[in-house]
Amino acid sequence: MWPDDRRGRPAAGRIPVARTGAVSDDARVDLTLEPVTADNWRACAALTVHPGQREYVNAVTHYLCLCHYGDVWQPLAAVRDGEVVGFCMWGIDDDRSRWIGGVVVDAGRQRTGIGRALVRTLMDRLAAEPDCPNVALSYRPENEVARALYASLGFVETGETDDDEIVARWTKP
Repeated sequence: MWPDDRRGRPAAGRIPVARTGAVSDDARVDLTLEPVTADNWRACAALTVHPGQREYVNAVTHYLCLCHYGDVWQPLAAVRDGEVVGFCMWGIDDDRSRWIGGVVVDAGRQRTGIGRALVRTLMDRLAAEPDCPNVALSYRPENEVARALYASLGFVETGETDDDEIVARWTKP
């Protein structure tokens, strides 16, 4: 299914990312998703998660390398009030589905709605593409927090697995 390693996925093309970002429709948290640039990559790389979460996500520097050298993923910084508070990346699979990966919210900013707003904003942006049939992501079976968050956003587990991770998809209405 994938040409690269576990987190170096989708193989097909790219879609442009608006330079102005997108504002979340989550009423509690306003944030923008902005391209990772020379001006903000260090802030992205400095993001950390709680020690117990390190088994579920890689360091942002790993994801940045996949984006830069893999030519598959597109990196985005989650910005709130002018500060980078999270990171994510997205790609397009051969079947045109969009994949979300590398979702990281800084440890000090977790449990504030940023993760939900980040994923919701990216879902909306990707689903707005006319040839996008669905949005997919994967997570480790024991990551109950991710499972609950994604299910609450409408992702449905498909029965597929990818490198021992559960695949869930959201089909746009």
